[in-house]
Amino acid sequence: MTIDETVDARREKVGEEAAWKLLSAGNSITTAKGKKVRAFDPGKDDKATILKQAMGPSGNLRAPTLRMGNRFVIGFNPDLYAGLAS
Repeated sequence: MTIDETVDARREKVGEEAAWKLLSAGNSITTAKGKKVRAFDPGKDDKATILKQAMGPSGNLRAPTLRMGNRFVIGFNPDLYAGLAS
């Protein structure tokens, strides 16, 4: 996997509207919070539900957020990341 761009979430804030603009352009969104992993389709699933999973308590897009083509992965789960590497 090649990293094209890295953004420091502490310096560049991505609020709800900017996050939705970015995420809604994708085909799939996978969020991870601890052991819980959820998959969303931004064209079919509820915007508020997706943003609830994607946004952190500070109102910023959660880190890490990966964009791989039209797919987004938000949050960290070791099993999820192991599957991305294969």
